[in-house]
Amino acid sequence: MAGAGPDADDPSPWVARWLPEAAAMAGRGRLLDFACGRGRHTRLASECGYAALALDRDPACLALNQLPGVEARTTDLEAGAWEWGAERFAVIVITRYLFRPRLDLLLARLADGGCLIYETFAQGHGRYGRPSRPAHLLAADELFAAARRAALRVCAFEQGMLEAPRPAVIQRMVAWRSTRPQRLR
Repeated sequence: MAGAGPDADDPSPWVARWLPEAAAMAGRGRLLDFACGRGRHTRLASECGYAALALDRDPACLALNQLPGVEARTTDLEAGAWEWGAERFAVIVITRYLFRPRLDLLLARLADGGCLIYETFAQGHGRYGRPSRPAHLLAADELFAAARRAALRVCAFEQGMLEAPRPAVIQRMVAWRSTRPQRLR
């Protein structure tokens, strides 16, 4: 995937870049790593001192329960009702995953002052590999539009072609939920 380091277990450079910023702005409330896979971002969050909820359908994610502050669960991310109550998260990390029927619900789970860090594949990626079905590829500006619908403040948005470590077409975004003016540096 675009954004992965040389090793598939390395955190995405996009997430690694923005997670410390999220800690500075949103604090260290609980982080949700949605569709966490083997937990490359959950591990990074744990190292940064976050308490984290890691969700994936693959039972391999349960190994993440050994990390300090991590609760990992296996679940079908796409079927049935939302089963995580009304909890709101200080940070939500989503990479390499898109399921549009859950997108607005996920964005609504972001706490006031919270940060969304999202990176996934976009239209045009199919020529380089999987995923290639339109249901799994973002349309131009789609992530930005979803953030605006959810009244999030977008502070970073990119879409286009990455050459390394493998060619990929992606969209990635960092957005905040805040009723206060954004702090500038």
